Amino acid sequence: MASFPKRVLRAALLQADIYEEVEADAGAGRQALLVVLLSSAAVGIGGVANSGAEGILVQIVCAVIGWWTWAYATYFIGTKLLPTPATSADPGQLLRTMGFAGAPGILRIVMLVPALAFPAWIVGTLWELVAMVVAVRQALDYDSTLRAIVVAAIGFPVYAITLLASVLFLGPWPI
Repeated sequence: MASFPKRVLRAALLQADIYEEVEADAGAGRQALLVVLLSSAAVGIGGVANSGAEGILVQIVCAVIGWWTWAYATYFIGTKLLPTPATSADPGQLLRTMGFAGAPGILRIVMLVPALAFPAWIVGTLWELVAMVVAVRQALDYDSTLRAIVVAAIGFPVYAITLLASVLFLGPWPI
């Protein structure tokens, strides 16, 4: 088994085999949660100039809620509404893979540099969304990336609502 930092790097580099690895590793749940915490803390720390120290905690809470609800929504959509004959997954597998898909979000720590705040937020968020598609494809055993995109996109509003809630709570942010 690879070390935690190597797993995070491989997940950020969108290596499909790392998502298969954490899907199969029932003990990787804590690591997946740690990735979510690191990614959300990076947003909170990066946006501290706009949101203050309380923004770090708000981002962490909203991200964990969003991750958990998006993973369960994705599980339902992917296994009940849009499965393929090869689809076989349990909620834990989705939680682990989608947790590691948060790895690119750690880049958002760069938001500490005011001139880079908005670009870092956009790049980190979009990169994280692409990683979510890879995670969904691997966890749900899809042959089609398009199917993974559809499943992730249907579930994305659940996650987006938690992001919106954090922005509304903290005020105009991260711009």
